[in-house]
Amino acid sequence: MAGAVATLAPQGVDSVIAVAGMPAPAPAGRLLAVNYFGAVATLELLRPLLLRSQAPRAVAIISTASLSEFDPALVDACLAGDEAAALALAGNIDPEAATGYSSSKHALARWLRRSAISPEWAGSGILLNGVSPGRVRTPMTEGFLSTEEGMAMLEQFTPIALSDCPYGEPDELAEVIAFLATLQGRYLLGQILYVDGGTETIFRTDTI
Repeated sequence: MAGAVATLAPQGVDSVIAVAGMPAPAPAGRLLAVNYFGAVATLELLRPLLLRSQAPRAVAIISTASLSEFDPALVDACLAGDEAAALALAGNIDPEAATGYSSSKHALARWLRRSAISPEWAGSGILLNGVSPGRVRTPMTEGFLSTEEGMAMLEQFTPIALSDCPYGEPDELAEVIAFLATLQGRYLLGQILYVDGGTETIFRTDTI
């Protein structure tokens, strides 16, 4: 991938956005491979091209699921870069459980926070931030959002869903991603912006 991008943009790139993700239910190993290791590899492999930019910006797409229950050992293996150990631990997780997905996103959020302030990123002038979506209406979520169970969950965990805005739209998320990817200032670093209709505030009301 990095070689192909370098061929297309030999002078470097201004922004890298790690967007690809896989939803649950799915085998936890596949979720980790895409949501964590794939996202990290995308950002790390393209970092040399960002270094050629005068204003390099990088964005990772997390999820409000990162705030849910996760597997600590699995997250630790991810953060240690031990993909073999992480995949072995993931094999013990029920594919129907949400733990694999939430663990992959929790690990990515922590990787972002740690990496953003490192010499390789902040020390090189690259602003690395994240966006954490709540329920956004996409082909991936339309089935869930069309059920009574889905709408009940929205109303329970998404304050704005009680108004005339039951879920987010892709354009609303894209607006925030574009803001971070083209940021003119140089002081916003290591932050995860929650575009979730208030879900994160419910989970962490008094955490500031």
